[in-house]
Amino acid sequence: MTDETLPTRPERVVRGERGRRGGLLFLRDVLVVVVIALLVAFLVKTFVVRSFYIPSGSMENTLQVNDKILVNELQPSVFPLSRGDVVVFRDPGGWLPKSPPVVRDPVAQAADTALTFVGLSASDSDDHLVKRLIGLPGDHVVCCDAAGRITVNGTAIHEPYIVIPPGQKNAATLAFDVTVPKGRIWVMGDNRYDSQDSSRNQALPGHGFVPLDHVVGRASVISWPVSRWTWLDDYPDVFRGVEEKKE
Repeated sequence: MTDETLPTRPERVVRGERGRRGGLLFLRDVLVVVVIALLVAFLVKTFVVRSFYIPSGSMENTLQVNDKILVNELQPSVFPLSRGDVVVFRDPGGWLPKSPPVVRDPVAQAADTALTFVGLSASDSDDHLVKRLIGLPGDHVVCCDAAGRITVNGTAIHEPYIVIPPGQKNAATLAFDVTVPKGRIWVMGDNRYDSQDSSRNQALPGHGFVPLDHVVGRASVISWPVSRWTWLDDYPDVFRGVEEKKE
């Protein structure tokens, strides 16, 4: 047998090894891309935007039960909040009833945890509240005047977004006369007679005020269902005439 007729099997083995190595390199690149994408999604969820769903009717008709909203986390961490903003915040203590533990299929639970980690789910929505910001630190907020309106720093505000049952006129179920402390806000649901808001929690140790460090961010968009997609209005005209107060 001459050199020209030697078997070429070793060459085929080398080619096979190269093919396997190329496949491993491809899988490595895919894994790196996935990890980077997950990291970016986690950072966006942690510092920029989060998704929440609406579990109750306290913000009707602005928000409906099971709406999903996107929350801008740069407010108030980077940019200040304004009166009229719809904000999401952690329970200041005693606002929400204790929920019984939910038993889920382990696979479904793992999937939901992973999606929550990257901001595509909102499994902790039941631990948060969403309300409209009425009083900033230093504001004097009173309910109600003779016409049933809330006043902020002595200026009565006309609130077109609120729901009041027939036969009622007051913009809150309970009277209040408060000055918002430093580092706190006063919030109310748009569905005023069906909302566990600042006015309903005055008897708690926090006296109905929400610490600013409990605020996750400002709700900016209804993202789901598609038929409900819209930007959330903060109604600047409602508060335009309100005099600013120092904390």
